[in-house]
Amino acid sequence: MKSEEEDLLEYDDEEALSFIRNQLPQEMKSGHSDDDYYYLLDSIYEYYESKGFLNDDEQEVSVDLDELSDFVYKAAKEEKLNFSREEVGFFVDAEIAYCESLGIFETEE
Repeated sequence: MKSEEEDLLEYDDEEALSFIRNQLPQEMKSGHSDDDYYYLLDSIYEYYESKGFLNDDEQEVSVDLDELSDFVYKAAKEEKLNFSREEVGFFVDAEIAYCESLGIFETEE
């Protein structure tokens, strides 16, 4: 995992959202506003922060995708955003793919 400083310099919300939108199923691409998607992105950051993944200690992290998706889904419901669990799962998977494309998270193969 790269240092937090390098990650923050490379991770761009607008680029992330563009990348994510390209990964989503066609019916999801126009079904929600950018503001809705930015809210999901903020919820993902909140999850990472709550788990200490954004700390400066360069430890190896393991993201539980089910737990992350549940966290984001609950946040969206509290905000009264109309996302299904499946849609949130697609979004989370696409965000993780964006992080992997930057080398922020490395996956085991």
